Amino acid sequence: MGAINEITVYLIQTAVSLYLVAMLLRFLLQLVRADFYNPICQFLVKITNPLVIPLRRVLPGFGGIDFASLLLSLLLQLLAIVVLLKLYGLGLPNILLLVLWSALGLVGLVVNIYFFALLAMIILSWIAPGGNNPALVLLYQVTEPVMAPFRRLLPPMGGMDFSPILVFILINVLQILLRHMAGAIGLHPALVIGI
Repeated sequence: MGAINEITVYLIQTAVSLYLVAMLLRFLLQLVRADFYNPICQFLVKITNPLVIPLRRVLPGFGGIDFASLLLSLLLQLLAIVVLLKLYGLGLPNILLLVLWSALGLVGLVVNIYFFALLAMIILSWIAPGGNNPALVLLYQVTEPVMAPFRRLLPPMGGMDFSPILVFILINVLQILLRHMAGAIGLHPALVIGI
């Protein structure tokens, strides 16, 4: 692959990755019922609305699940895979395989979002415990539904919360499973954002 193709691939992956993260964060924030008036939520809604609003007219949410954001994330991942396959000079597999690759990529991206959100929560709990920053509040709202069951399993001991260790173990197990599933269906990690 020439330098121009490599630069093009890099720029496409970066742009799609950033927008996919924004779209999935919007989905996750609505799923956990995060504070809509948080400035970060407002930013995510503003940058994703141009694509979400038209689709939401056709595919409304149900039970707190924003199907429009989820479907758009899947379609964006699928489009990125198709473009990257073409840039690499490879043929297109069947549509079912493309959808499966896209779904695996989205699950991998959600796992990565939680990994970095938990890491940020841990670091910020040392630097600014009990802070009221909008980002800190949002991180708490996103991670608490995942952390709560593990806190019940392993309550804080001596003022230290060891439950994130269990969550990190689960995240690593999920990442291993995703890599093996991707390999089993012939997915090349360079094609999918999130794995």
